[in-house]
Amino acid sequence: MNADDMNALGNNQWIETNRHALNGELAWLRQLLENALTHETDNAPGKPADTSRVLDFLCEQFQLSTFERTLLLLCAGIELEAHIAHLCAVNHDDTRVEHPTFGLALAVLPEPHWSACSPQSPLRYWQLINIGDTSRLTTARLSIDERILHYLLGVPALDTRLAGLLRDLPHIQPLPPSQQRQAEHLHHVWSNTQGRFPLLCLHGQDHSGTRAVAAHACGMLVLRPLLMRANDIPPDAGERALLARLLERECLLIRGALIIETDDSHETHLAPLLDQLACPVILLGKPPAAVQHRCILMEIRKPLSGEQHDLWRSALTDIAPIDDAALLSITAHFDFSSEDIAATAEEARSEIKNNASPQILWQICRARARGGLESLAQRITPHATWSDLVLPAPQLAILHDTVRQVRHRNTVYEQWGFAGKSERGLGISALFAGESGTGKTLAAEVLAGELGLDLYRIDLSAVVSKYIGETEKNLEQLFAAAETSGAVLLFDEADALFGKRSEVKDSHDRYANIELAYLLQRMESYRGLSILTTNLKASLDTAFLRRIRFVVQFPFPDVTQRTEIWRRIFPEALPRDELKLDQLARLHVSGGNIRNIAMNAAFFAAEDGTPMSMIHLARAARTEYSKLEKPINEAEMGGWR
Repeated sequence: MNADDMNALGNNQWIETNRHALNGELAWLRQLLENALTHETDNAPGKPADTSRVLDFLCEQFQLSTFERTLLLLCAGIELEAHIAHLCAVNHDDTRVEHPTFGLALAVLPEPHWSACSPQSPLRYWQLINIGDTSRLTTARLSIDERILHYLLGVPALDTRLAGLLRDLPHIQPLPPSQQRQAEHLHHVWSNTQGRFPLLCLHGQDHSGTRAVAAHACGMLVLRPLLMRANDIPPDAGERALLARLLERECLLIRGALIIETDDSHETHLAPLLDQLACPVILLGKPPAAVQHRCILMEIRKPLSGEQHDLWRSALTDIAPIDDAALLSITAHFDFSSEDIAATAEEARSEIKNNASPQILWQICRARARGGLESLAQRITPHATWSDLVLPAPQLAILHDTVRQVRHRNTVYEQWGFAGKSERGLGISALFAGESGTGKTLAAEVLAGELGLDLYRIDLSAVVSKYIGETEKNLEQLFAAAETSGAVLLFDEADALFGKRSEVKDSHDRYANIELAYLLQRMESYRGLSILTTNLKASLDTAFLRRIRFVVQFPFPDVTQRTEIWRRIFPEALPRDELKLDQLARLHVSGGNIRNIAMNAAFFAAEDGTPMSMIHLARAARTEYSKLEKPINEAEMGGWR
């Protein structure tokens, strides 16, 4: 069958034409069986000129001989015509045996050969026919496999044993140009292959893109892509061998290609299955180590920035006009696949309507991009603003520079071409160093809020693993999930990986250096803003600091800064007496401690049912100092009333 025939399967007119040809072949078969009854072997009926194209294709695919073709037709005829069953019984001279047997076939069908009965014959190897239980092979009941019968009739019914495992992989039209070129490359690889198709492996963060590229490559070769999951592969070797045969048979029947989504935890079952398959196979995801040497690997990346811009423009055309600057900002911060863009635009349809607001679309993108990160890090909703941050002018200037670079990176990197010079060092990274409570996390919150991005706090002590390679794996999973959202990543208390790297005393130190190097590498390539915080800047070597774009030292606040922090810490709605900020500023504590004291004092005031007073603050200060295991001296609290 040609491509048109494959596409017409299931079409009523095509089914009728095929059934007419099949009926002609069954009439010829009836004549054969009737001639056998009268021993008119010399007067064999002429073969019909119009044969079933489905049966012809099946015989070509499975390399059936003339005898095997006729035997398969006989097994199908039993299901389709009662008279053929009667003729079988008469030829067997037993009215109970209304079915074919090898003995009958060898006796009455043209060009018989015993090899058709062997387990390695196409009829039995591919399970085109089933053999009933009996002590004698020649008298065993033969029946056509149900999937094969439906196939001969043009009914697109999947084998019941595969129905829960396979599904069609739809084509997504059209592919972005960069992914279209990759699909064309795969088409070139397979179309220029002699013999067994090479194993292809598509991997990358664009999971929907890998599917789409695989589907398009198959489409160019007129192959029907069938999708299955690696975790559905049975662990039992016998069941796995049967599955491999059924999968390959299905691919031969429909000119199909097998698309397998891999799973690290099931790769021990995947490798032996692949060894038993000769049909075209594309893996989506990481290939098993046992087959990596024979894989052709291709990384499928998300559409390029310009392609995403065009996809957004196309998806929003019938929804509402969005100005180009807003779209450029969205593509600069959110790295979406074609599927994500289409789904987000559809979600935005009910929100935007005719009153287009870039901010609405931004918030929808922001919410959609969170999925992969939610289970890996703690999301902090940014509420703090610049007015909450009390820092010396030089530090504030660096923070404003950081925002400026994140905001305009698309202009500088993409439009002005700096990304084309080198892909290294394009990530925007910052190190916040200072004692606990000096405002490092608050500053990260301010930056995220100013940029309109989510802030995720990562506890590095939970990411670092004692097992070799696990830390890097955890970090890769984290950064990969973050790429979609462009979120601000805050690696809090990063001292778990820091230290003077020059001294390598044992293997543990060596692997710690590898882990730190990997973190720096991913920060340099991350398209968003990543921030490290540390209490121990002095322990960092200069080689490390050179790879960080911005370094901000958060000083312990002096009296003037503490006064300003106290002035800003109290909400407007707070009922309070006249508070002596100059006296409060004498407390030698950080901004974080000041916040704790103010909040605890508010609870004391709420309990008393009175406005907050210096008495409440004094009580809260003693509580905080006790927690810090720090004595309060007279210079700090003398004269409080």
